[in-house]
Amino acid sequence: MTKKKVIIIGGGIAGLSAGIYTQKCGFSATVLESHSIPGGNCTSWKRGGYLFEGGMHWLSGSNPKEAINKAWYHVGALNDGVKIRTDEPFMVYGHNGTAIRCYRDVDQTEKHWLSLSPADAKEIKALCAKVRKLQNLSIPVTDIRGVKVTKKARSPLSTLFSLLPAMRVISACTKTSREQYASRFSHEGLREMIRAYTTGNSGILQLVFTMGVLTRGDGGFPEGGSLPFAQRMADTLTGSGGELLLNTRADKVVVKNGKAVGVVVGDKTLPADAVIVAADTMQIDHLFDVQFKADWLDEMRSVSEPTMCTLVSLGIDADLRKYPHSYYFKPQTPITIGSKTYECLSFSNYAADPVYSPKGKTAMTAILTGDTYDFWKKAKADGRYKEEKQIIADKIIAALAAKMPETAGRIEVVDVATPLTYERYCNNWKGSWMTEMLPNMKMKTYPAVIKGLDGVYFAGQRMQPPGGLPVALISGRAAVQYLCRDTGTVFVSEGGNYQ
Repeated sequence: MTKKKVIIIGGGIAGLSAGIYTQKCGFSATVLESHSIPGGNCTSWKRGGYLFEGGMHWLSGSNPKEAINKAWYHVGALNDGVKIRTDEPFMVYGHNGTAIRCYRDVDQTEKHWLSLSPADAKEIKALCAKVRKLQNLSIPVTDIRGVKVTKKARSPLSTLFSLLPAMRVISACTKTSREQYASRFSHEGLREMIRAYTTGNSGILQLVFTMGVLTRGDGGFPEGGSLPFAQRMADTLTGSGGELLLNTRADKVVVKNGKAVGVVVGDKTLPADAVIVAADTMQIDHLFDVQFKADWLDEMRSVSEPTMCTLVSLGIDADLRKYPHSYYFKPQTPITIGSKTYECLSFSNYAADPVYSPKGKTAMTAILTGDTYDFWKKAKADGRYKEEKQIIADKIIAALAAKMPETAGRIEVVDVATPLTYERYCNNWKGSWMTEMLPNMKMKTYPAVIKGLDGVYFAGQRMQPPGGLPVALISGRAAVQYLCRDTGTVFVSEGGNYQ
């Protein structure tokens, strides 16, 4: 019996997930990826003997107790041989010679902060109480209605009972601006830390949510980061008989009589019984001759705000393992990119991971989060793109040398990636990583189908804001469940109970 052919557009985490689940459910999967490597935004690159991380900061589901951990194992992203790093403390803010630490034990963090500023006891305890309410908020793995599965995904009652108070905390955090919240603290360093760890218009959610994940024992970092993580998924796909076509851009989804029948690639048409679009849902209009309407798609586009970054990566001829993996500090002079001003800097230090640099050396990346797309777009148009990147890099290098004197004159490699870099290589909207959680924005899941467009399914991190790696994984899984439901196919699940 000939297997039904499914083409997946996009070889990021969502597309690889969809391809693997498609293959495991008895279909024949072909994943089309325009880049020369799989992974999409889950990416990194090599320069001058160093590996610079461009996608993963920490991973939800790295803890075996998390429900989504089984899914990561199912797609091969994790296995028993993958070492998970859990740096401690997970974040440090340097303030006038004082290290303000965030530990993976919220009680330890609370005690540390109270020792620094007893006058802020009320606010410190209130913040840690919010974190504790989010500690039981695990990313659920569920089945769509009407699909037949080999093993139902059931979440324990404790997860359901913890959902309501956690959602209340999330809602409150998005409504409280970072400036408003930071002003409640008398300790200057705590105020600066809150400003440093919260960006854009998402209030204090970023800080509280991250602390909630990491203090419940999750959020580890798979050694080697993005490149081997995505490659393991690619190997799972091809190892199960699926096909991964790199350097292959999908030009058009062929639709006849309201049903997808293939995908145009250059001068060829690849026939298909179904198509899963795992490209960025914010910019897929070019794939269809007729623009289909969907309320959820209109809503997604109306509420989405891009979360983007400029990354300044440095290869340093110095062993910086004494510094934490995630290190924040206030530079002597604020750094600007266009209209965006950075009062605090965030660095990821990969000295402890042997994959990222030669022995005795360090790969380090400054992460400048914010909407700088228009600035870089204009710089490119004006012929100043390379010059502006060098200006930003020089400022970052100077700020780092002032904070870490052992880096002065020891920079061997410099690499700057802008939103335009991600737009070029990953084909994502405005080069953005995720969707920013705006005040009153709901953490809802959009459906993977459009009425009147048969045989087409959608996946990707936009399918549930704010997105990220877990959403990409789960959205690929969900798209295949819709496919299985529509074709009367039994969905092959991960097995075991979800705890």
